[in-house]
Amino acid sequence: MTDPAHRLFDVESTLAPADGGKVKISVYLDRHEMEGAEEAAYRRIVREVRIPGFRPGKAPRKVLEARLGSGYIRAEAMQDALPGYYQQAVVRHDLDVIAPPEIDITDGRDGGGVSFEAVVEVRPEVTADGYDALAVEIPSPLPTDEEINARIDALRAQFSELETVSRPAIDTDHVTIDVVGSRNGVEVEGLTVSDYTYEVGSGAVVPEIDENLRGAKVGDILEFNARHPDESIEDLLRFRILVKEVQARILPDLNDDLVASASEFETVAEFRDDVTERLGEEKRARTRMLLRQRVSEAVAELVVADLPETLVVSETDGNIERLQQMLEATEDSLEDYLAASGMTEEQLRSHARLDAEASVRLDLGLRAVADAEALDASDADLAAEADRIAARMGLDSESLNRRLDETGGWSPIRAGLRKELALQWLAANVTLRDPTGASIPGELLREPESDGFAVVSSEPDGPVTLDVFDGEDHYGDLDEPDLAGGELGGEEFEGGDPLARPALDPDPGTDPAAAAGDGPVAREPAGVPQGEDGAVSSSDEDTPEGARRWGLRRRARRT
Repeated sequence: MTDPAHRLFDVESTLAPADGGKVKISVYLDRHEMEGAEEAAYRRIVREVRIPGFRPGKAPRKVLEARLGSGYIRAEAMQDALPGYYQQAVVRHDLDVIAPPEIDITDGRDGGGVSFEAVVEVRPEVTADGYDALAVEIPSPLPTDEEINARIDALRAQFSELETVSRPAIDTDHVTIDVVGSRNGVEVEGLTVSDYTYEVGSGAVVPEIDENLRGAKVGDILEFNARHPDESIEDLLRFRILVKEVQARILPDLNDDLVASASEFETVAEFRDDVTERLGEEKRARTRMLLRQRVSEAVAELVVADLPETLVVSETDGNIERLQQMLEATEDSLEDYLAASGMTEEQLRSHARLDAEASVRLDLGLRAVADAEALDASDADLAAEADRIAARMGLDSESLNRRLDETGGWSPIRAGLRKELALQWLAANVTLRDPTGASIPGELLREPESDGFAVVSSEPDGPVTLDVFDGEDHYGDLDEPDLAGGELGGEEFEGGDPLARPALDPDPGTDPAAAAGDGPVAREPAGVPQGEDGAVSSSDEDTPEGARRWGLRRRARRT
């Protein structure tokens, strides 16, 4: 494995700062380099152009130049070669570019060696002052007696019986009711039924039903309005409910006989100990995820520097694109989604931009912590990641390592691992308190031994959080084109940041999912067409897809 920061190339290049968070790369290709590039361009073009009297690929260069123009082959050679040499310089100087470059040929357009300059925006280095004194509030990871008893009562409920009572109904009671539900005076199918058994407090239809049944007695007639379950429907529902019977759930006594017949344990004490242990593991796992969320929120807020518009726009576009892909997968459209949610395209983009800004702040904040604490991935960590990616892509490790050497792909892998180390450092060093202000010992939330990493991300309708990596690839769906880089005039060239992914993701209540490794980034230029006055610029901003997920709450359509 070769670190790209220490690879040397034959082509000369120098680096200088430029305005606006950019750097200027100056590259010089000597005459021999250009002769090789021209020969390669000639061999490509001669196979594509038909010259009368010559078989394809056999026309001499002078004949081809006479037909196409004396400068055509050299111009094509520069068009083909410059992106690759630019990428070599990016790798050599270990630059973290976030936008396509502006390339200008400064010398050698007509012959000899060629000099060109590439001005490109790079990811800024920011500070996260106060990261080492963060304090966050989380719920206690220890199970309470009430939670333990509720879990035990769930077992008792499996053997419960119903007994008719004369008192008013309370939660967990089963009531027999006649229900008439109407909308605009017309009964709604499915909301009109007789002798229906309903558990009070279950929230099975609309909240207003439970609100009115609590305290109701046999013979009561309840009439009330309720919001339609489909939030897009503004018309209210009208309910008329007759309470015909109230039955209380009678739980059996908790004793050794019940435990032995319903579980693998012989005694109540053994069963309670097991429930306590399992519940504690569940709470600690959920609290660890919440801790990572709260730490992510806190460190993102420490980044007060202006955010690069390039990164924010790239993340915003990626959010909307992924939303569209999710909608297409469910055979919905963006137009339908906007209509159902009552949003305009401008409002949707505004929400997506807020999430993008949170993602970028978290990305920069974690990098800043990694720099401040000198956190770095070991060669073994990098090699293990590369082996895992190679296995997932069906490549041999040696081939992938060689490609990563050529494209600078080690840098985004290292960045993703360093950000995970930063997050782990923060989670281990933050001051923890519960909602009452009591201190929570950090050892209660110590991560179990695992081969996986966690990666950060954000949700569109919630705070910046992160997902726990559970064995899937950090870098999403990669294939050969991802590693090959971009295109120039239809011809592929190797380069760019193929494994870069945004490092930010979702709600601790959702199932853990694999996310991304590296932070928001725009890839190498997809092309560098020549412009007027010898300028070469790239306008195709091929930005990588992020790892973040948009949680769509699909509303049930009911009539």
